[in-house]
Amino acid sequence: MIHGLNLILGAAVIMMNSSCGSAEKGSVDADGNLKGSMSISGAFALYPLAVKWAEEFQTLNPGVRIDLSAGGAGKGMTDVLADVVDLGMVSREVYGPELEKGALPFASAKDAVVITVNSENPVVDMLMHHGITKETATKIWITKEYTTWGQVIGNGDKTPIHVYTRSDACGAAETFAMWMDKKQEDLQGTAVFGDPGLASAIQADKLGIGLNNIGYAYDEGSRKPNKGILVVPIDVDGDGIIGPEERFYDTKDDFIAAVAADKYPSPPARDLYLVSHGVPQNPVVVAFLEYVLSDGQRHNVPAGYIAMSSDKLEQGLHRLHGSK
Repeated sequence: MIHGLNLILGAAVIMMNSSCGSAEKGSVDADGNLKGSMSISGAFALYPLAVKWAEEFQTLNPGVRIDLSAGGAGKGMTDVLADVVDLGMVSREVYGPELEKGALPFASAKDAVVITVNSENPVVDMLMHHGITKETATKIWITKEYTTWGQVIGNGDKTPIHVYTRSDACGAAETFAMWMDKKQEDLQGTAVFGDPGLASAIQADKLGIGLNNIGYAYDEGSRKPNKGILVVPIDVDGDGIIGPEERFYDTKDDFIAAVAADKYPSPPARDLYLVSHGVPQNPVVVAFLEYVLSDGQRHNVPAGYIAMSSDKLEQGLHRLHGSK
């Protein structure tokens, strides 16, 4: 189990209500109180922060109920375009064909995908010293040229690598593959469903290497990597050594600061989106998005995410109210 996450997978909900898309319209009563319901599904990456947004929004609006579930970015996009939910959580860029179908993205937070290994990996000290380059990652996940840890760190160690990836259509794997100029379907390895599942696989396998969103690599309480997991540095400059400017993985706070300062590549750093199907008409959905794009941003950093720039938030608000 991943310490500190306390997630209920797949059917995790904030309130047990069945509201499909905008079938249940919200309203504002005579006293100006917002009433009604809305539903959200999608990316594991955005789920922990969306929980905090939903909890506070319902506290501020007692007449509102929110159904929130995690199931991967692909599910979030499929659900919202099918009007099964009001908003999809999507942890990758929205594709052209999705935009043509009416997907309307609102950049709401930023985080990153990281490379994870078991903390008892037999070459962990050298791995942390040398890091992993994009070229090495490509040879592990794409071409499978590297099958031993000795090939990764440059010595004769014949210990095999156990490579893991995601089985569900997700923003984490897609974004990680984009870093190597590939797509999720190009990633090789044992496929595991969901961010928590992949983190658990790495915790159980001393020879494993995988990829995780930072919310599942680091413990929310201690801000250190989750028990049994280490985050492998990316050797950005390719010199074979993790220098002082590349050394920011010890705590979640250090890592977040590095992403905000553009010290970590993008991808695998990425924007996280709430996506509607067209301009929302349900006043509950509109009010929720207004909250996320304004006051709700104060939850981003404490929850281990990065707040969006004022420009992107303003663009989202214009889009919400029907402007391009």
